[in-house]
Amino acid sequence: MEKAMENNYVLKEDKTVGSVQIADDVVAMIASLAATEIEGVSALVGNISNELMSKVGVRKLTKGVKVELCDRKVKVDLALSMEYGYNIPGTCSKVQDKVKSAIENMTGLQVVDVNIRIAGINMSKTK
Repeated sequence: MEKAMENNYVLKEDKTVGSVQIADDVVAMIASLAATEIEGVSALVGNISNELMSKVGVRKLTKGVKVELCDRKVKVDLALSMEYGYNIPGTCSKVQDKVKSAIENMTGLQVVDVNIRIAGINMSKTK
């Protein structure tokens, strides 16, 4: 029996043993780590409040990631900063594949969308 809870999703429920729940922040963290493993991705970029909070020392690993969970299906929105000189469509395709694979393998949830917004280009490093 699957049911959504506040920022948690029940993956498995067994009356004799208990239940397994996953927080949407965990799914967002998996997406964040998978995306930054791709060569050419500089960083994930959060909204202005996340950026201001990081300036005062509060860091959140899931900045730049939005996750929606519904009926064992996941929709992921990423905001990325890329390194200068990398092919944007090719790199984004690799990110989409990596994020989808990581979430599905680690959680058993089905990823239906991985949407990417390029929010900046890092000019400090070149190929």
